[in-house]
Amino acid sequence: MLLEIHPDDPQPRHIKTVVECLLDGGVIIYPTDTIYGIGCNIFNSDAISRIARIKSIDVKKAQFSFICCDLSHLSDYAKSVDTPIFRLLKAALPGPYTFILQASKQVPKQLKAKKDTVGIRVPDNNICQHIVHGLGHPLMSASLPMDGDIEYYTDPEQMYERFGKVVDIVIDGGIGNILASTVIDCTSGEAVLIREGAGEWEHLIG
Repeated sequence: MLLEIHPDDPQPRHIKTVVECLLDGGVIIYPTDTIYGIGCNIFNSDAISRIARIKSIDVKKAQFSFICCDLSHLSDYAKSVDTPIFRLLKAALPGPYTFILQASKQVPKQLKAKKDTVGIRVPDNNICQHIVHGLGHPLMSASLPMDGDIEYYTDPEQMYERFGKVVDIVIDGGIGNILASTVIDCTSGEAVLIREGAGEWEHLIG
């Protein structure tokens, strides 16, 4: 299904359709404040495995992130965060950043990397935030396979042509960005740049 959702004022009935799909074990492609992502319910192992197959990766080696609507549930999925790091997160989010933190016991084992970490994202995107709010817990997220024409991962209609048979819903929330999020590792207690993307790193630490 290709589902058009208004980026500024998401239609409640469409959000409900997406949330019900996720709760039923569905896989979606959806917009963020950076590139489009592919996601599912963090507690559905079959859906997580589906995404790994779509990306042709080993689920144990995959770098998945949690899409949150705010930082209110941070302590549920990440271990205690030092005050300077929490201030950094609060200043940067919502925004185009992924913060790598120590994972708590509530993070499903299937989603933990060997280092027992979790990536936390709070995109500045209304569609994203409405979906996560309706779901009641974070959305598991990964990037789309990026081989070939740049348009197929920025244009929802082309995403639907390519992935419509392997995912349940492709959300059309407008043309996506070409830059991924900036990734910052905070597991050592200090912020370390891992990947420079859409977020302004110098602005954060300046």
